[in-house]
Amino acid sequence: MDYDNEQSEETKNEWQNDPNNWIWGIFYYNPKDKRLFAPKKIKEFGYTTNFANRHAVFALIILMITLIVIGRHLN
Repeated sequence: MDYDNEQSEETKNEWQNDPNNWIWGIFYYNPKDKRLFAPKKIKEFGYTTNFANRHAVFALIILMITLIVIGRHLN
């Protein structure tokens, strides 16, 4: 990871507040943002996946598959 190109908190907040980075107002999609998970619009609600980052989408799919498998084994 190249820390010299790390974005400032101010830039990340600008991206977060830019409505063009939100699909339908709920899906965060920003190719410039390298974070896997970014704070939701209302930060107190936790984090959301940056769907522009393929690693984040992969992590989300693995998490969903894991939860489904665990759920089926509990029944």
